[in-house]
Amino acid sequence: MRSLKALTLAVGMAALATGAAQAQQQPQPSPAEMLMQYCKPDIERLCPTVPPGEGRLMKCLMAHKMQMSVGCAETLKKLKQMKMTP
Repeated sequence: MRSLKALTLAVGMAALATGAAQAQQQPQPSPAEMLMQYCKPDIERLCPTVPPGEGRLMKCLMAHKMQMSVGCAETLKKLKQMKMTP
């Protein structure tokens, strides 16, 4: 019985370690990828004529921050925090 508990504990710890290692190996999306993933509908709705590049889409979205979706607003907040972190 004791060895069964030890085996169960060992298997559980191995599974946790494997999951943590896999989570660390996934590449972090670029800011542009994050913007397109979470803000694409907002960009299409609020900034349809704004060409991408040089921060133009971010500026346009910020100009419409009261109309943007919650997901896009949270993404922009996260991107600002990432930019401020060295």
